[in-house]
Amino acid sequence: MAAVTDQMAAPGVPAIRKTPKGTFDVIFRNASFLAALFVLVLLAGIMLSMVIGGWPAFREFGFGFITSSVWDTQREQYGAWPAIVGTLSTALIALLIGVPLSLGIAVYLTQLAPPWFKQPVSTAVELLAAVPSIIYGMWGLFVFVPLFAAYVQIPLSNIVEGIPVVGTVLYSRSPSGLGILTAGIILAFMIIPFIASITRDMLDQIPSVLRESAYGIGATTWEVVRHVLVPQAGVSIIGAIMLGLGRALGETMAVTFVVGNANRLSASIMDPGSTIASRIANEFNEAMGLQLNSLIALGCILFFVTFVVLVIARVLVARVKSF
Repeated sequence: MAAVTDQMAAPGVPAIRKTPKGTFDVIFRNASFLAALFVLVLLAGIMLSMVIGGWPAFREFGFGFITSSVWDTQREQYGAWPAIVGTLSTALIALLIGVPLSLGIAVYLTQLAPPWFKQPVSTAVELLAAVPSIIYGMWGLFVFVPLFAAYVQIPLSNIVEGIPVVGTVLYSRSPSGLGILTAGIILAFMIIPFIASITRDMLDQIPSVLRESAYGIGATTWEVVRHVLVPQAGVSIIGAIMLGLGRALGETMAVTFVVGNANRLSASIMDPGSTIASRIANEFNEAMGLQLNSLIALGCILFFVTFVVLVIARVLVARVKSF
């Protein structure tokens, strides 16, 4: 039968290969399976250890641990709501600032930049991705925070004071430069390299014949980007955005430097606040007993939030693919 198959194969076309039975193929298949299984076992181990560590806090405070705003180490009362709101707020601000800038960088590098300028900018974007988070935090604290307080917070607070809604959101009672908005801006700087690099690579892989065809029928650069490039790379762009969101949600040191680390809820994004990661970083080293359990419970909540974000990303990708 194998001889007949070889004879029927066209010249230059290999015959149909049988299912591999060699020792190396079996080893390779089993090693690949163990590598995939290792990821699941590691994830399950992390989840289980965090649930066990945080269970005393959930058992003590119940659902009130999530909704409470009290964090008092003297009375052993702990609540996660300010940290949860701070985490979501800083991540949302980072996306609102970082995503448009990242997409603009990617489109410019792939469609508009001259060759002599494209390579330096691409290298600079990649170098930004390699900068450690603590460097972003130190730069934010010693350079960005004083400038932001002097040239943004103080003038803006004087302008919006007393204005309904806008004044509530943008007015700062103590314009020190630290706050939720500052942390969101620093996070935006940190996620831009990841989103921009992935989006640029995806746009570069789109066949040039699609763009040339669009230009050939009279489409403008904006129309080519809007109706050709974005639909073709939509799934990858969503993945890049979710990758950036994942880093923004879990970032620790940079946020700890600039968020203000105040355990309070404020309607103004200019006021200091805290995030789950910054709360854990500040208190974990000296935590004991129920406080330690509460910090681990905060980690469980952050893990759950990240899981929800992943589910949403999967749903969006599925809808884009079906569209």
